[in-house]
Parts: sequence; C-alpha cells; structure tokens
Amino acid sequence: MSSRCSFTQSHDVITLQGKKECRESVRFNKRARLRQRGNYLVIGQGNRHLLLFWKINSTKRSDSAMAAQRNSVTLLEVNPTVRNMKLPAKGALVSRAAEITQELQQGVPKPFKEVISVHYGDGHAMGMKPITFIRQVMAACFYPELLDSEQLPNDVRSRAKTQLQKCDGGSIGSYCDSRGLLHVRQSVSRYIERRDGGVPCDPGDIYITGGAQRALQLVLKMLVHSEGHSRTGVLVPVPSYMRFNSAVQEQGGVMLPYHLSEEQGWELDIKELQRALHTARSQKCSPRVLYVINPGNPTGQVQSRKSIEDVIRFAVEEKLFLMADEVYQDNVFGDDCEFLSYKKVLFEMGPEYFRNAELISLNSISKGFAGECGFRCGYLEFVNLDPQVRRYVQQVNSVECCPPTPGQIILDTLMNPPLPGEPSYPSFTMERQASLDTLARNARLAERTLNSVPGISCVPMQAAMYCFPRIHMPSRAVQCAQAQGLAPDLFYCLRLLEETGVAAGPGSELGEWETTHHIRFCILMPTETLQVVLSSLKSFHLKFTQEFS
Repeated sequence: MSSRCSFTQSHDVITLQGKKECRESVRFNKRARLRQRGNYLVIGQGNRHLLLFWKINSTKRSDSAMAAQRNSVTLLEVNPTVRNMKLPAKGALVSRAAEITQELQQGVPKPFKEVISVHYGDGHAMGMKPITFIRQVMAACFYPELLDSEQLPNDVRSRAKTQLQKCDGGSIGSYCDSRGLLHVRQSVSRYIERRDGGVPCDPGDIYITGGAQRALQLVLKMLVHSEGHSRTGVLVPVPSYMRFNSAVQEQGGVMLPYHLSEEQGWELDIKELQRALHTARSQKCSPRVLYVINPGNPTGQVQSRKSIEDVIRFAVEEKLFLMADEVYQDNVFGDDCEFLSYKKVLFEMGPEYFRNAELISLNSISKGFAGECGFRCGYLEFVNLDPQVRRYVQQVNSVECCPPTPGQIILDTLMNPPLPGEPSYPSFTMERQASLDTLARNARLAERTLNSVPGISCVPMQAAMYCFPRIHMPSRAVQCAQAQGLAPDLFYCLRLLEETGVAAGPGSELGEWETTHHIRFCILMPTETLQVVLSSLKSFHLKFTQEFS
C-alpha cells in the first residue's frame, strides 16, 4: 500500500508519491516544514507561512506504474524561477469553498445556505448587472443578423456595424494586429487626451492586451534581468496587488517592498521609498522599476497631486522606470477626492520632468463600472520609451499573437459612450451612475459597520472596490494558527468560511507588517448581499474573539 499525493488546487497538476516523496520534493527549500493534518500534508515556509496543501489518497499501485512515475518530470525539474514563485495562500481557502459548495448541493447540513465568495473583485459574479448598451453592441457583433432588428436601438446597430467593418472579414472572430485594432487604439488615445485635459497621446504608444495583467507581464519581460548582480529590483507597495508580485517572481526579479502608512490613510511616504531603495542597493540587485497603484488595491486610497509629484521626482532622480497601475481610475467616490493620472501630472510639471521620466500607465475594462472581467482586455501607454527599446517591445508582444477582439469592442465602447441625444444615452448614464452609487454606498456601510465592532478597524475608503480592515486577533488565536503552520489571517479566513460561508481573502498574501493582520473583500455587489456579509463577519468576529480570549 502506498500513498498518492496530488495538489488540491485545480490549476496544478503535480503528482507525488507518499509523504517521503513530499519531503524530498521540498528539500530545495531548507526552511520548509511539513506536517500532516488529517488527510492533508501542510508545508509551511519559515515565518512567512507560505503553504502547500497535498491531499493523500491511499491507492494500490503496481511496480511498473511506480517505475513509470519515477521516469516522469518531478518537482525538482520544474524551472527554478517558476518553482520559487510564491503560491497564493488563499488557494486552500478557494478549494475549501468549492468543496463546501458541493456539500451544500448534496444536502450536507451547514449553518448557512450558500458560499459568498468575496475574496476577488468580480462584480458580475456578485450580482451586479452588465451595462445594457455594452451587451447590446456585443450581441449584434456576435450575431450580425441583429443589425436589421428593430429590437435594438439605432445607435446600438450603428455602433455594431462600424465595429464589424473595422474587423477583417467583417467578423469579430478574425485576427488583428498584435498591438490591437487600430481604431480601438485611436479611441483610447482620444480618451486619454480628454481625460488629461488635452495632453497629447499618440496611438502608436498604445498597446492593447488581454487584460491589464498581460500588460504588466509584457513590461516586466522587457525590464527584468534574472541573473547576477544585475538582477532587477522592483519597488512594490505593501500591501499590493498579488498577481503583480507573482509576475515579478515569474521573471526572476527581486521584490523590494515599501510600506504604505495605514495610520495616515495608506499614504505613500517618500521617506519610505528612500529607505526601501537604500536597503535594496545592499542586496546585490539593481533597482530599476517603481510600481505604484493609484487608486490603491487593496487599500482604496487616492494619491494627491503633491504625492504624485513627489513620486515622479523620486523616480527621475533615481533613474527608475515608473509603472502606474490606474485600473481603478473610474471608481473614485471619496469626499474631496479626484483621480489624476500620472501622465497628466508629469506633463504639468514641465519639460524638466516630462522629457526625462519613463512611464507606463495601465487601464482595464474589468475594474471600472462596467466590470467586464471575463472578456479580458486592457491597455498600456508608454511615455518616453526609447525607440530602440520599442522594437523589442513589439517583438515580445507579438508572441501573444493578438488580444481578444470581443474585449477590444467593449473597450472601444467604453472609450466612446453614447452621447446626449442618442437613444441609449439615458439608460447608459443611469446604469453607470447606479453602479458607482452602489459602490460609494457600500463603502460607507462597510466602514460604519466594521468600525463599530470591537477588534476590527477600517481606514475610510476613497476609491477602488475593496475593503481592507485590520483584524486585531487575540494572542491565543495567533499562537493556534502558528502551531498549525498557518498565517493568522488565513486561519481567521478559513474559520470564517467554515462557520458563515463567507470567503474573504487573507491580507498576508497581499503584504503587511508581521504584527498586523487584515482581510480583504470586494464591496462591488448589491447592498443587500453586502449586508449579509457584514452581519456574518460581525457575529463571527465576536464569537472568535471570545473563544480565544
């Protein structure tokens, strides 16, 4: 009898045989610890609590099958850069949430009726309605016979007809330029000029990608060196967007964390950037990239003009390539808050900076009021990119073939919304405002509710779509989590899921001080659903605190 170990996360296909082989497979990391918990092996890494969960299934295997497995690719033969990537701690939580959903469908008794997954930002999955105009245009593009149907407004049919005329063969199923459809890049360029008050934008500087994440990966492929003393250092905010951190690791870059100040409303402090850069230069790497998120994820802060100017000066003085992730620019709802793009502020700082700063900025169709996550489309704009470098950007980008055409049509529609006097203008305007009003209302509700709970504190949100409250955990709860090889906030989230059905994300995978604990959850959902989430979280936390006090 032997044990067959298979990774429980659906996107991994690594298979190992038995606990002994599991131990052998983690020897590449001398800090790894392995424990058995029920039917799972838990592999924790040092104090960072990075986890691998292996589920053990006992099966009989023939000698020939075992010999065949020994000849296959093993974990140690996986690309070291990929192997050393940080696996998402919430993988165990996501897997367990899926199991609980199946158990509920099978009639297993639970103290709740459904799993509410709020650990990621997908408004449509949470019940938010798509924008009618966007979906009507898409319907006519997918099924051109609708162009003759009077069920659709005239401006919808006209827009769809124009889109199809711009596609090869009159079909959205055709290939396009690897940089994206020309007319969509032109629309993005005109939108940026309107947004930034006339600051020029060349369509040749625009690259459309299969989501903003692809845009980030494209830039990192170009900039990151993975070997020797020239190994590229990337300054990254803490807390931060987890998938960007993974992309840096995927390219073999060095993560250089700089902490945002929770006490100051998650402000970016230039002194902290200077500290991080000074520390980095003693780590045998070459700091080249500064990554900022404005508005913030998961923190929801909006940078002031002065803050942006300070960051630009710092980047120019230290010769850092500036990456501005601005995908939440449409989701600003805080009092006296205004989104200012890095490009606009840079231009208004004068030639001394505008001619010398190297910048890319990003946007996406996923995170604004439209929330079209599944269509995967975003764009990036290069500012002051060296012409010789541009040739290689195009070369690397062409490997992706081309971005999906349906997503580009949505992007073009968002860049050119219905105008006053057009049939779809009233409904588009009303639906857009309803989405933004829901977001603002939910932010205030979450702040008010959570700050009334002993042991939870929440910095006021100004933008984006997440709540990132601090959880003040009893010391006994922290000790219990550590004894199980779990980060304390992951332990908290797993208990929250089991007892309430709410799947929130642990703050530890986004970055935080070791002495603080947070959770992150999306607030872009019908207010009635958020009320259920907040009520469940409040009652759970009070019970949890009492249990471990």
